[in-house]
Amino acid sequence: MEVVYITIGVSVIVAILFFIAFIKSVKSGQYEDTYTPSVRMLFDDELVSEKKEKEQIK
Repeated sequence: MEVVYITIGVSVIVAILFFIAFIKSVKSGQYEDTYTPSVRMLFDDELVSEKKEKEQIK
């Protein structure tokens, strides 16, 4: 029965640590840009083709 108490205690501590890490990442602005990742794949091909065109011109 003591193992259950230890396991619950450790899991609560780990959950608190993950929550603190989440709060710090939100405060640092990591989740502010929600638009760019969704359209980044649409513009990757254009960047690659522009680089190839510049290389061919030189």
